[in-house]
Amino acid sequence: MKLSADHERLRDHAETLAAGPLQDVAGRGTPGRLNRELLLALAEHGLLGRIFPADGGLKALDLCVIREALARHCTEAETAFALQGLGAYPILLSGTPRTRDTWIPRIAAGTAAVGFALTEPEAGSDAAQLALAATADGDGFVLTGEKTYISHAPEADVYSVFARTTPGAGSRGITAFAVPRDSPGLSGEHLELLAPHPIGRLVFDGVRVGPDQLLGDRDQGWAVAMRTLDMFRPSVGAFAVGMAQAALDAAVAHAARRQAFGRALSAFQGVSHQLADVATRLRAARLLVHDAAASYDESGGGTGHLSAMAKLFATETAQVAVDLAIQVHGARALERGHLLEHLYREVRAPRIYEGASEVQREIIARSLFR
Repeated sequence: MKLSADHERLRDHAETLAAGPLQDVAGRGTPGRLNRELLLALAEHGLLGRIFPADGGLKALDLCVIREALARHCTEAETAFALQGLGAYPILLSGTPRTRDTWIPRIAAGTAAVGFALTEPEAGSDAAQLALAATADGDGFVLTGEKTYISHAPEADVYSVFARTTPGAGSRGITAFAVPRDSPGLSGEHLELLAPHPIGRLVFDGVRVGPDQLLGDRDQGWAVAMRTLDMFRPSVGAFAVGMAQAALDAAVAHAARRQAFGRALSAFQGVSHQLADVATRLRAARLLVHDAAASYDESGGGTGHLSAMAKLFATETAQVAVDLAIQVHGARALERGHLLEHLYREVRAPRIYEGASEVQREIIARSLFR
């Protein structure tokens, strides 16, 4: 599908920011830690506002256009933008008026960071088996347990937390809550990953939450999580497409100027034909991403299999693109600080988070046999 003129302008604007002021701000941050200056810059330049439009109508295609553009030039800005949206969407979607009024304006302004707290040490791909206990206590609940690989943890100002309110009920016994960082009993620590993202572990030691902190109804939290993931999965594919495009651009430029055996690398079919295959896969991935996002925007749901196809194909394609670009460049691409060394570390995680590739295949397969 062809982007509208408005989306083309949005893409160009985001690319200009990512290659300029956002890249400068990202460079001043500490790898693996929350960069609050970057959140402020994303808000000041109008990008966070696209997640929180005045009419409340967040568009998946907007997310995809922005995430691809940012990823092509500044993965740190892309990650900060994406984590802010992912963590905030359950609050925007299902929070009480008081909760939304407390947090959404601050999140949109970049003055508050937010995290999405679903994964646990024993509940990753099978997230419906999460065990963080939410025990009824008067008109509220007490949370006890642990979360891991949580965005912006432990520094986020508020978390969208998914907890077990009905034991043994699988996905039907989960409730979502908005939990502020300063809640008594909540602690955490940073996790050091291959790609230095602001990710951490949270421990809930008798954290009390009131009834106004519920996101949606009791035992209906799984629907909140799935609606959020359906919205954001195509844009994970867009993140991957942006990285793949950056890798392909670098490989093509290098192959055109690098001389070997008396001619440019681009003259060797062993190189140029592999680049042609990646370019073809990349275009297909972008089209899948845009189709899944547009379908979600048109229907408001029921497009999980399309989101899964987009995420699966785009993230797997990005892995191939970055690997080939490194092969074309040779050893220099493995030097610390090289663009492709950076992309090689960044590209691996999207095949795991928000549902590993194997989970996406299961979603697609189930849709075939409904």
